[in-house]
Amino acid sequence: MTRTLLAALAVTTALAAPSFALDLSKMTPDEKTAFGDAVREYLMQNPEVLVEAINVLDQRQQAAAAQNDKTLVATNEKDLLQNPNDWVGGNPEGDITIVEFTDYKCTYCKKAYPEVANLLKNDGKIRFVVKEFPILGPQSELGARFAIAVKQLAGDAAYEKVHDTLMTQRGDISLEGLKRLATEEKLDADAIVNRMNTEEVTAVIRANMQLGERMAISGTPAFVIGQQLMRGYGPEAAMAQIVAEERKAE
Repeated sequence: MTRTLLAALAVTTALAAPSFALDLSKMTPDEKTAFGDAVREYLMQNPEVLVEAINVLDQRQQAAAAQNDKTLVATNEKDLLQNPNDWVGGNPEGDITIVEFTDYKCTYCKKAYPEVANLLKNDGKIRFVVKEFPILGPQSELGARFAIAVKQLAGDAAYEKVHDTLMTQRGDISLEGLKRLATEEKLDADAIVNRMNTEEVTAVIRANMQLGERMAISGTPAFVIGQQLMRGYGPEAAMAQIVAEERKAE
């Protein structure tokens, strides 16, 4: 058997059947050197083997990650879908639920905002859940505390309006600005501000942060679409494709 053929056999065996890998510990130093030279020679002559191996590895890693995400979604399904502290929009009776972990200072959350709105409008059968997930600093937390306090004191309709405003506005989030927003929406600004730093509001944020940690979510936006987890921004078409996949899987 030629040295090149031996190397080819070793490479393909190692890639395709790890359980049948060569035991290098039983080789002499000269055999190890010869074997290494043969493998190098083969790969230099057939570099496409490395590309194929990398592609296979990438596919396997993606499949494993997707399966792990499905396990995370299934394990945390109740907290994702049935938390009474969350605002629910879209079609509350929809056949697919999208859960978004969002931050009011997140540029990509703001970019995703109209994409999600269009998807909900164009589909009509999607239940949409918002998870306040303020991870980008004090202004993020300030906005989240305000929105949660509004929901707790004034209800879902008021929350939807301030949420929409905070997702579309540019610039800093300040307490004075939030007070003005409350006044513009004919809400009790003082009561909302007093509520913002209570345990009732803190508990919502704490629960969302703990859920995000369990779901291995470290950035925003992050979307749970049916049983799939999409980390980061995705255009409407990408989200619609996942929705279609989830419907077919049911």
